Amino acid sequence: MNIELVVVGKTDLKEVEALVSIYSKRLNHYVRFAITTIADVRNTRNLSEAEQRRLEGESILRLVNDSDYVMLLDERGLELRSIEFAEVLQRRMSSGVKRLVFVIGGPYGFSEAVYSRANGKLSLSRMTFSHQIVRAIFAEQLYRAFTILRNEPYHHE
Repeated sequence: MNIELVVVGKTDLKEVEALVSIYSKRLNHYVRFAITTIADVRNTRNLSEAEQRRLEGESILRLVNDSDYVMLLDERGLELRSIEFAEVLQRRMSSGVKRLVFVIGGPYGFSEAVYSRANGKLSLSRMTFSHQIVRAIFAEQLYRAFTILRNEPYHHE
């Protein structure tokens, strides 16, 4: 199975980039993992939030295949403990999904078209995080999930 993390906009924080890089390298020991960055929408001062979401959504949907299983990282998504998230990954791997796509949207969330296409929504917390820092948090949680599945001494209950 391949896992792809689709993110909107580049991060301007080198520390976040460094953390994402560390966990990406670790993840590639377990699964093919890639991050795809969608360019920020330009001239946002002239756009409404809905129009910005629509344009970002079009870019996201161009990257998604019909056979992909798509999970949005969304504040209204399902909240799971790390062990439960690992179980979700295991079920996806066992179901024969070839590509699991997680998406971190821009500052205003997702368009209705993206919500309609998604197979599920996942929340990392009831707290709000910047869409940049979520990249590092989520990459670490993916890594943690694979160590849980392999019974490696990273996660402690």
